[in-house]
Amino acid sequence: MTETRYLPAPAESAVVITDGEREEIARVAGELALAASGVVDGTEWLAAARAASARLPRRLQAAVREFRHDAGPDAVLLVRNLPVPDRLPATPTLPGSVQRTATTATGAMAMVMLQLGEIVAYRNEKSGALVQDVVPVPGRERQQSNAGSVLLQMHTENAFHRSRPDYVGLLCVRTDPTGDARLRTASIRRALPLLSREALEVLSQERFITEAPPSFGGAQGLPPSPYPVLRGASEDHDVVVDFNSTHPLDDTARHALEELRTAFEATARGFALTAGDLAVVDNRLAVHGRTAFTPRYDGTDRWLHRVYAVVDHRRSRADRRDGGSVLD
Repeated sequence: MTETRYLPAPAESAVVITDGEREEIARVAGELALAASGVVDGTEWLAAARAASARLPRRLQAAVREFRHDAGPDAVLLVRNLPVPDRLPATPTLPGSVQRTATTATGAMAMVMLQLGEIVAYRNEKSGALVQDVVPVPGRERQQSNAGSVLLQMHTENAFHRSRPDYVGLLCVRTDPTGDARLRTASIRRALPLLSREALEVLSQERFITEAPPSFGGAQGLPPSPYPVLRGASEDHDVVVDFNSTHPLDDTARHALEELRTAFEATARGFALTAGDLAVVDNRLAVHGRTAFTPRYDGTDRWLHRVYAVVDHRRSRADRRDGGSVLD
């Protein structure tokens, strides 16, 4: 297997939950599993989870608030030792696998993400479920999607969509038995000093387009509009790119995009997630991907839950039917 380059995850990015805090979170999440008949996608359950999030341990709340204020140079928050079930069913292998019923893990994850903003999903992705599974699927090994197992290219989540999530949460409920699968992230704050002045100028211009990924059902009917990969304050850019589906419109833009890819690869971090680890990626500042691994399809494969959150829920109101949490 080809070795993928990455730097180890910085220790300062991790919040390690104590056993006592874990029990406290598990107790609240257990109560939440009984709320609103335990239907995760309902507005009543989300309201209960929003209220319950105020009962998270103060130390965890403070860390999440600080991350929301400033995501730091790596733009990733790692929360370790969250409660997940000791006994799990076999890792799902069907396309579009989601979590519709509340569990200790979904409750704990939702409470943390609701401290960052409002949870959202996308109607064309995994049928609009708020908690989605990230698992390898037989026959889709080579896909550039959450169902694949080849090297997943670095990307901004839903880079093509006008209402992208501000945060992507990935909770590991079953550790990869091969030890090969690692979350990879790279921050524009780390990469920016490595870019030439010319590349910075080109990447800030509307000279790129991004197509919808396979997991979103492909093209959305309208041709993608040109946009800048880098935007916002010149000294602290946001980034929007998907190295699998973002295309430059000219040769100069192609060279700039390749320079950005090289800078991200040089500064990428690797996270070997184990059960109970929640990685929260600031989707405005960091891209993420995954190393290649070999699935077993025997029920023991790596299993993550994924949740999206946005800071400004009002911003996407036109895309959410009846004011719900699912975007068109």
